[in-house]
Amino acid sequence: MNRVYLDANATTPLDARVKEQMSVWLDCGNASSPHAEGRAARDAIDRAREQVAALIGAHEREIVFTSGATEANALALLGSMRATKANSTFCSAIEHPSVLRTLEAVRNAAKLTVGAVDGHGTLVELPDGHALVSVMYANNETGVVQNVPALAERVHGYGGILHCDAVQACGKLPVDVAALGVDLLTLSAHKMHGPKGVGALYAKRGTPMEPLFFGGEHERGMRAGTENVAAIVGLGAAAELASVELSERNALWTRLHAELVGSVRAQIDGAHFHLAPTQLPNTLSMRFDDAEGEAVLLGLDLEGVAVATGSACSSGAAEPSHVLRAIGLSEREVEQSIRVSFHAQNTSEDVTRAVAAMCKVVKGLRALSGSSNAL
Repeated sequence: MNRVYLDANATTPLDARVKEQMSVWLDCGNASSPHAEGRAARDAIDRAREQVAALIGAHEREIVFTSGATEANALALLGSMRATKANSTFCSAIEHPSVLRTLEAVRNAAKLTVGAVDGHGTLVELPDGHALVSVMYANNETGVVQNVPALAERVHGYGGILHCDAVQACGKLPVDVAALGVDLLTLSAHKMHGPKGVGALYAKRGTPMEPLFFGGEHERGMRAGTENVAAIVGLGAAAELASVELSERNALWTRLHAELVGSVRAQIDGAHFHLAPTQLPNTLSMRFDDAEGEAVLLGLDLEGVAVATGSACSSGAAEPSHVLRAIGLSEREVEQSIRVSFHAQNTSEDVTRAVAAMCKVVKGLRALSGSSNAL
């Protein structure tokens, strides 16, 4: 029997249609070369740029391709800081490590303020005066969605720049850079059924930016290096499919989310869900009393079900999830937590199998610990 994969916020399966489009460009010319092979590669990249721009309501000249979201976040943050000589930055306490650690690394040059969130993960307060503000659209662990337009209005009110990590939102929520009001926005292919190793930065025209490294004049001088044509084509294809299928995917995830919550509540006592008033439809953070999250994950893995305990980028870290701690969970509750995240190919059968496996694993762990908490 096939495994049940419920860790889409870490990465999604590569869509067969995307793979097919990529395969044509695995052996192609250099997009900077003037000959026919090079021009064909350039045309493919231009097409992908249009597809990504269309997904987020941007102009194609505002899209810079990168090796992934980590590089895109670094380019957005460090590139704008270099250009503006920003001396103060702000981010929320639940940002992805690629944002938090980048800003922490330069805090001697630009003072960093980390904003608290409430029990749902919503940013509590954004003080005035920070030259650069970075707040993610949707969180990778709990799925909480921030009110980005309100934040943009506040930041622009005093002349600051707003960066938004939209890696988890793109392909799951409608994303329109004009409606959001952001100056900089990052996205990644492999979070929406595209390939790993490619992402993009939206930089609104007129936003001060400098490159991180130098070489050729690729990406209009903003990202030196020969383009990975096949990966970029894959990002474009994934972006177009995500745009076309957004409503269908959201309906699926909303149904699966409700099915999983309802089934777990009915079948497992001592189950808790970390829900927010507004959150990603595909994401569910939860915990079980008297059952360690890591042990639950390993038990589910043996039963053929893949879930996560938090951000995949932080797996193996000694510290527990900074996101779950920020929303007020105790160390014990953080250690008990797991994350389920659906992709576009999941089914109700996947939910049924996953819940059955959870019942078996949690029951077994509680029996080993001598817990009186029954299922």
